[in-house]
Amino acid sequence: MTLSQTLTPSIQNAIQVLFDITIDKIEFQATRKEFEGDITMVIFPLLKITKSNPVELGNKIGNYLVENVAEVSKFNVVSGFLNIVISDAHYLNFFNGIKDDVKYGFVTPNPEDKAVMVEYSSPNTNKPLHLGHVRNNLLGYSVAEILRASGKKVYKTQIINDRGIHICKSMLAWQKFGKDQTPESTGLKGDKLVGNFYVAFDKAYKEEINQLIAEGKTEEEAKKQAPIILEAQEMLLKWEAGDEEVIALWKTMNQWVYDGFAATYKTMGVDFDSYYYESDTYLLGKDVVQMGLEKGIFEKDPDGSVWIDLTDEGLDRKIVLRSDGTAVYMTQDIGTAIQRVKDMPDVGGMVYTVGNEQDYHFKVLFLILKKLGFDWSDNLFHLSYGMVDLPSGKMKSREGTVVDADDLMQEMTNTAQKISEELGKLAGYSDEEKTKLYKTIGLGALKYYILKVDPKKRILFNPEESVDFAGNTGPFIQYTYARIQSIIRKADFDFSVSKIEILHEKEKELLKQLELFPEVIQNAAQNHSPALLANYTYDLVKEYNSFYQAVPILGEANLDNKIFRVQLSKKIADTIAASFSLLGISVPERM
Repeated sequence: MTLSQTLTPSIQNAIQVLFDITIDKIEFQATRKEFEGDITMVIFPLLKITKSNPVELGNKIGNYLVENVAEVSKFNVVSGFLNIVISDAHYLNFFNGIKDDVKYGFVTPNPEDKAVMVEYSSPNTNKPLHLGHVRNNLLGYSVAEILRASGKKVYKTQIINDRGIHICKSMLAWQKFGKDQTPESTGLKGDKLVGNFYVAFDKAYKEEINQLIAEGKTEEEAKKQAPIILEAQEMLLKWEAGDEEVIALWKTMNQWVYDGFAATYKTMGVDFDSYYYESDTYLLGKDVVQMGLEKGIFEKDPDGSVWIDLTDEGLDRKIVLRSDGTAVYMTQDIGTAIQRVKDMPDVGGMVYTVGNEQDYHFKVLFLILKKLGFDWSDNLFHLSYGMVDLPSGKMKSREGTVVDADDLMQEMTNTAQKISEELGKLAGYSDEEKTKLYKTIGLGALKYYILKVDPKKRILFNPEESVDFAGNTGPFIQYTYARIQSIIRKADFDFSVSKIEILHEKEKELLKQLELFPEVIQNAAQNHSPALLANYTYDLVKEYNSFYQAVPILGEANLDNKIFRVQLSKKIADTIAASFSLLGISVPERM
């Protein structure tokens, strides 16, 4: 329980006793550094109803708290603020209650509760995962872990875009230029090999367009009449008709990609409970359109196309079925959402991790599902995020200028190696230990740099800056964790029981930060924001480093103080590890 939660009923009681007034809400804020206090009550909102001045009101409430609430030791009033000093006994009781709790801050999900399904990654099978997918995966995975830690039952899923003209482009280019290449024969990961053919298609397509323009066609005509695009369209028709040869090639090349993705996910440290494939879902939703027509939610135009009019809700008219009876993306998404609840009947809500260019799409999707009467539609959330830019500029898959996820992760590991070697602190490490450490630091840097930023904001990603061992970075936090492990290894005495009664101010500040951890997890879950957890961990580490600089730990003469400081250090390390686990980041025992 937080300090504000602990004090609220006592202050409400004080106001009831002193003024015979019932109030619902008490406003708190952090005490300013220049004043003594652990938490501050804002008095201004009560001045009118109590007909008091700030000093009189603050003193009355303060005196009542000191006399009646064990946790409050003293107070001071500054203008309209009551600064409350909490007793050392409160913090020591709190610490003794959590120091051995390995799940501190985490709430165990109730098996009877509804589950949340979190969708992320959702790649295309015509190219490798890139930097944008990295942010998507890290966000989706972390939000799923945070929701679970907050007490929700969670399923992780993705939908794979494995059909359509873009997939046929890679397939056709492999037929034309591939010379029977395979991942085995080339030594390339399957997703990279297929991505190369997507780039090869675009190159050939551009050459044909230029040729046709030289022959007198307009650019628009050339784009439509280029032989290679006509062949790709023909291949798509054959796929939809179930042509055996096309389907066999499609299955083979998709499997290459899936194997490549699996390796990338493993390196990235993300996982999934289920997979949906667009080749299975692209016909879903058509039956729902019929249901919507019967309910009067959808309307049919004279050409046979089906629409929904959302202008009263500030949106526009949206097509859900073309005049030829084929579905649009919206129809598929409606059908897929319904199918997921059929597959997992305990799902009561969904989180879609998709870039902010799809904000409008999800507003429409959620509104349609609500109008169709699905009760879980109230619990749908679009985890919208901004683009990730690099100093070198924008990425384009078909031109082969994308920053490949595997290459980026390897570059991060290499950067961590370079900086670690320059710092020269790895004496006595085996080559295997060094390799593992570089990966832990490099990926920790990448993940933290991306997750510390509010999801809605655009990121300019700078690899060198992210591996800095100082400031708000992953390696800075990892280094503090490793430093504490070193203290614990050197503590050659029993530190299971301490008997202190008076806290150093720095110890108290650390305990105040620790007390916030459960609330931060809940806030991060409610806001679907790993950034809240990342920045909390940075604040905790800053507070610990201030404590480490100010007071002796192993060098402390008083044994009880020494034992308590090792215990406190260990709990800080455990909390760093727990918080980082929710961000998908590992912590090293030595650095």
